[in-house]
Amino acid sequence: MNTPFSYLSHLECSHCGQTYDAHQVQTFCPICQTPLLADYDWTAAAAHLKRDQFQARRKGMWRWHELLPVRDEAHIVTLGEGDTPILTLARLGDELGLQRLYLKDESLNPTGTFKARGLSAAVSRARELGVQRLTIPTAGNAGGALAAYAARAGIPAQVFMPADTPLANIEESRITGAEVTLVEGLISDAARLSVEAARQNGALDVSTFKEPYRMEGKKTMGYEIAEAFDWRLPDVIVYPAGGGMGLAAIWKAFGELRRLGWLEGDHLPRMVAVQAAGCAPVVAAFEKRAETCEFWQNAHTQASGLRVPKSFGDRLILQTLYESNGLALAVSDEEMMRAQQQLARCEGIFAAPEGAANVAALHHLIESNWLAADEQVLLLNTGTGLKYLR
Repeated sequence: MNTPFSYLSHLECSHCGQTYDAHQVQTFCPICQTPLLADYDWTAAAAHLKRDQFQARRKGMWRWHELLPVRDEAHIVTLGEGDTPILTLARLGDELGLQRLYLKDESLNPTGTFKARGLSAAVSRARELGVQRLTIPTAGNAGGALAAYAARAGIPAQVFMPADTPLANIEESRITGAEVTLVEGLISDAARLSVEAARQNGALDVSTFKEPYRMEGKKTMGYEIAEAFDWRLPDVIVYPAGGGMGLAAIWKAFGELRRLGWLEGDHLPRMVAVQAAGCAPVVAAFEKRAETCEFWQNAHTQASGLRVPKSFGDRLILQTLYESNGLALAVSDEEMMRAQQQLARCEGIFAAPEGAANVAALHHLIESNWLAADEQVLLLNTGTGLKYLR
């Protein structure tokens, strides 16, 4: 029996459970004003797919196509994203007293960050559904990724970003043909302009969590993690959370792998969300055990990807932390810069400040005895430090 190219079934509201037609262009749940999640025919997928078959395919995110939302291979827009390496951090681990420390290096994706995964999926599905124009607000990296994949697809794109966004993000968006608007303010200010642009010209706004398919691309990080660790997951995963979609997407992937019966044992990792001290809405909400975040006033940090005053998917981020018995914590910009140097000196990895924030967080987790020396700990470096050079 021939299996379908994708087992995509429908979309479901992450809060109220209302279902929506995946064959139509959708954004977020109009009832709850919360994200929609893609769901699949898991019964059929479990019956016809075997976890080991994916290893024999050509490397890249789209080797998982049955569990991704594009139904026709001809609509895939790819630049070779996915299958980034997981590296053992032996020297850094020795300095910190951690015996099994690893890093998944997302800086090796096209456009230099993990954003390539989400925008490959979103642009591919938008093209399949006949979308004629795309728009996005961005702290920087998502704009560059959208511009690149929209260019590859031949779809016009608008990018709205803060005026103090790193120059590399601005230039990579412009050179690939996007219409770039620099905004005085934060990503929240850029978001208002993106929504208005979508209303005026009929574009699809692919903001973080405001369309269903960026998360699907990012969840492949979770698939790759499980596969790399022989389907036994690490004890702890540390992730820099600005918009926070990557954190929630990895957790979604683990839930899907469990439904397929592909994980060895019942163990799931404790998920750690790291934020900047100058913009820590998830940390503040987590400490109150709240369901949603409050808007963070006067947000400031050198790590532009962490300067997100409130994520549209805040409920999903917090739910991930609570379900995994995880943690949210904030680190200062000074700690990030020291950690960036430590990671580079020990391991030769020039991480973006967002990725370096995870190393800074390790110091706090160790000092508080939240981590044990023999636990298997995985850090995510979400982008290259080269993006911050001026």
